[in-house]
This record gives sequence, C-alpha cells and structure tokens, in this order.
Amino acid sequence: MSVAGLRRAARETVSGLPREFWWLWTSTLVNRLGAFVATFMALYLTIDRGYSASYAGLVAALHGLGGVVSSLGAGVMTDRFGRRPTLLVAQTSTALSVALLGFVRDPVAIAAVAFLVGMASNASRPAVQAMMADIVQPEDRVRAFSLNYWAINLGFAISSMAAGFIAEVSYLAGFMIEAGMTLVCAVLVFVKLPESRPPQSAGTGGPGDKEAAVSLLTVLRDGRYMGVVGLSFLIALIFQQAYVGLPVAMGEAGFTPADFGMAIAVNGVLIVVLQIPVTRFIQHRDPRLLLIGSSLLAGYGFGLTAFAGSVGVFALTVCVWTLAEIVNAPTQTGLVVRLSPVHGRGRYQGMYTMSWAVAALVAPLMSGFVIDHWGAEWLWGVCAVVGTVAAAGYWGLMRGLPDDDGTPVAREASGAPAPDAPRADADAGAV
Repeated sequence: MSVAGLRRAARETVSGLPREFWWLWTSTLVNRLGAFVATFMALYLTIDRGYSASYAGLVAALHGLGGVVSSLGAGVMTDRFGRRPTLLVAQTSTALSVALLGFVRDPVAIAAVAFLVGMASNASRPAVQAMMADIVQPEDRVRAFSLNYWAINLGFAISSMAAGFIAEVSYLAGFMIEAGMTLVCAVLVFVKLPESRPPQSAGTGGPGDKEAAVSLLTVLRDGRYMGVVGLSFLIALIFQQAYVGLPVAMGEAGFTPADFGMAIAVNGVLIVVLQIPVTRFIQHRDPRLLLIGSSLLAGYGFGLTAFAGSVGVFALTVCVWTLAEIVNAPTQTGLVVRLSPVHGRGRYQGMYTMSWAVAALVAPLMSGFVIDHWGAEWLWGVCAVVGTVAAAGYWGLMRGLPDDDGTPVAREASGAPAPDAPRADADAGAV
C-alpha cells in the first residue's frame, strides 16, 4: 500500500468518533503509560524487600482476588450512580492505594493493600466499557474498542520498558509515578468527560421501568449472556498462559528469562503494529466467524508451543495466538455491549470483567498443577482443547444475534429477552 493509501486508511480508522471517546482514550493511554507496579511487583517483593517467591505469589493472588470482588460492585455503581462518578472513585482510590503500597513494610499490610489496589484498579473497567458503548454509535463500536485496546497495549509496552530503568533508581519512585499518572486520569475524567448514562424513564418500578428491571439477578438469568461470559473465561484462561505457563515451561526447558522476554515481546509489537489495520479488515465481518476463528487460533497457537524447541519457534507460536488476541478482544467486547440492555450495561460489563479476573486466579493454579503432574506438553494440549470448546460454544450461542444497528432478533437459544427490552423478570429492589 502506498503512503497516501496508508494515510487514508489511518484517517478512516480514527474519523467519525466523538470527542468524548478521545478523552476517554487519552485517559486509558495515560493510565497504561503509568502502569509500573504490575511489572516490577514480584521483583520489588523478592529482591528489594527480601520476601520469598511464595509470598510474592500470594500477594499477586490477593491482587487478583480484589479484582474479582470489585467487578460486580463496580458494575452496579456504574448503573446506579453513573459512569463518571464510578470512574472518579475508582481512579482516585487506585492512586491513593498504589501510593500507600510504596510505603508499607509489614507483610500483612502489604498483602492487604495489594488487595485494595486490585479492587480499585479493576473497578474502573465496567465504567469505561459502559461509557464507551454509550457515546459511540453501534456501527463504530468494534473500531472504538480496537483503538482503546491498542492504547492499552501501546501504553503497557512503553511502561514495561520504562519500569526496569525506574526500578534501578527507586522502586518507590515507580509507585509514586503510577499514583500520579492515575490521578491525572481522574482529573481528565472530571474536567473533560460528561456523564453518559442514558436518561432514566420516570418509572415506578413496574415491568416497564428499565432501571428497576435490570439487576445482577437479571444478568445471571440471561442464559445467552452468561454463556458468553463462560466462553470469555475459557478464552482468558488460554491467554493467561502467556504469563504463567509459558515462562515456567521455557524455564524448565532450559531457556533464560531473557529468552522469554524476547519471545513475549513479539506479542506487544504485533498488537501495536497490526491492531488498527486488522480492525479495518474485521469491523464489518460476521462476529460469530471472528470469535470462532480467534478461539481456534488461540487454542492451537498455544498448542503449537508443545513443538517449540528454540526461541524463534516460541516467537512464531506467539505470533499465532497474538493474531487471535487482536481479533478476539474488540469483537468480544462489542458482543458484550450488543447483548447488554442500555440501562444495565454496568452490571453486564461487571460480570464480563469478572470472567477475566477469575481466569487470572485460576490460570496459575491450572498451569502449575498440569506442568507438575504431567508436563508442559499436556498444558498446551489442554489449551488446544479449551480453544476448540470455546469455538463450538460461540457457534451455538450466537445464533439469532442482534443486528449491528441494535435491532433485536429472536434469542431462542437462551430464552432471554432481547437487548434493550424491558427485563420484567428481575426483582425490582435487587442490586
């Protein structure tokens, strides 16, 4: 493609999105540029503070548990109090708790504050996704989610490289920089982002009152949506192996941490380079085919790791499942929005966020058990099987999917009401 063609493609990719989206996108980028703590937390605890690897693993697990706990609560806050207040509370709390984590020294206190950091940092996700769905037109959502995902990975790639240099100078500086940049995000939200929650009807709590009709029980009763959440968990379980199963397997095979770093770096580079052009290719394609294909690519991409014997081959397998990640992330997020009622987006996004948080807890336990008892080859075989199961699940669950313009169609597979329809089956006073 010529330079002029590339410029035209870039303009088409970013054009037509509202100003509010770009402020939200900027907030995401700033937040990820300052995400240092997750990168060097294990090194900080084991090298700087002198704790054991087991204790560092416990702290990481508590951080993940905090994310699980906050997912549903943040979803309820997003619907009940608004997207903007939830973002402000989550980002301010994250900034304060991260700063506090840099100063505590007692092991119990470190573990407790890490749990709070996990809660606070994860609480913003349902609000961000709900706000993005509110302000972007349905036909532009896949493109918007792709751009947001690109910002996340670009910011994380830069912060990961910077984290090593900052840690050599001062771990405390890393904590304070992350706290400061997260506080900047809160200021951006406060100054530039108006509340986007759709106006509530003057209902009385009856069946036609959408706000009263959507509760956490509604989400749990929505068979099709909970099926998508379950499939999201399976996909997340596969992708988590990049950071839990893959380094362990490479280490046991005699590869160095630097070798792992070289292989996994391919993931970030490909996402930054390919996310936008791939988005242009997929944004008007059948989401069911995209999710089926990406599930198979993810499962068998990791499955191919069983045959890797060099850093180059490991990097090649990373290329395969990274392509799956690039396709799956915006498509699945768009599907979540399409299956969510307007006045229940926070709760629905919270349940979706929880599927990834739970996967982050389960994946280390699964990979460790399988590798210890049967070997890494079995782990990669399990990934291939899980990817196949997820692909079959998407094929079955997405029959009768609503059109891109939001027009509801039959949902015979689950028996749940169509998106944006009144949810009369929910308890009016539920959370």
